[in-house]
Amino acid sequence: MSEAVTAPAAVGDSEFDRDTAVTERAPGLHDIDLSEGWTIFGAVNGGYLLAVLGRALADTLPHGDPFSLTAHYLSASRPGRAVVRTETVRAGRTLSTGQASLLQYDEEGREVERIRVLASYGDLDALPDDVRTSAKPPAIPPPGQCFGPEDSPVPQGDQQPIADRLMLKLDPATVGWALGQPSGKGEMRAWFGLADGRDHDPFSLLLAVDALPPTAFDLGISGWVPTIELTVHVRARPAPGPVRVAITTRNLAGGFLEEDAEVWDSQDRLVAQSRQLARVLRG
Repeated sequence: MSEAVTAPAAVGDSEFDRDTAVTERAPGLHDIDLSEGWTIFGAVNGGYLLAVLGRALADTLPHGDPFSLTAHYLSASRPGRAVVRTETVRAGRTLSTGQASLLQYDEEGREVERIRVLASYGDLDALPDDVRTSAKPPAIPPPGQCFGPEDSPVPQGDQQPIADRLMLKLDPATVGWALGQPSGKGEMRAWFGLADGRDHDPFSLLLAVDALPPTAFDLGISGWVPTIELTVHVRARPAPGPVRVAITTRNLAGGFLEEDAEVWDSQDRLVAQSRQLARVLRG
């Protein structure tokens, strides 16, 4: 008997959509229960958090598509109750600007701000088709020739919760660090999708830029690499299918490094770019 085929989750009806949805309590005030499923070593992933704030801003602003978001990560977020406060800074004809903050509570019940975001929103479908670029999609082998968490020497039961929610296939040329042989180039490339088969939209691209292992691993450095600041530009609505993500670091100095990411869709279009400043905390 053949196994039943599970249909891919639809955009708007997937675990990612449910776990990033906020509930409006009052204008500009939203509640959410941050899911433990998107954590790494107990801290909630920064790309998932950016998607949460991105959706809250889409509910607040007159335009629904994120164009540019800059997030400052002030303290580590934990699973559980959180509040998102949003504000419209300016509403124009083609672009709207807003800001958002995510807050949680400490042991004494005091609010602690975790992230603050300033963002511009518009309509991706209204953008002109003219493209003039020297950028090229990364050359990554087919997914079947790449490596995922299931190929890791770490037992499946010891994987981080977020790994179960991602389809991540790393380019063999960028996994030497997992075998104790980092290349020293500061590169990471992978096919990326959601494990339930949900196609990408602008909000899942906010997760994609921060879902790969840190480039510090390829530089031979282990340990936690927390995000200090992350800016994402969404350039186009992605076509169906997995995306390819390429991340590079050119400079690590003073305990900080930058990560430049590009996200390419199945039609070889550059659909998102980002730059992140991260701190290297050596293990």
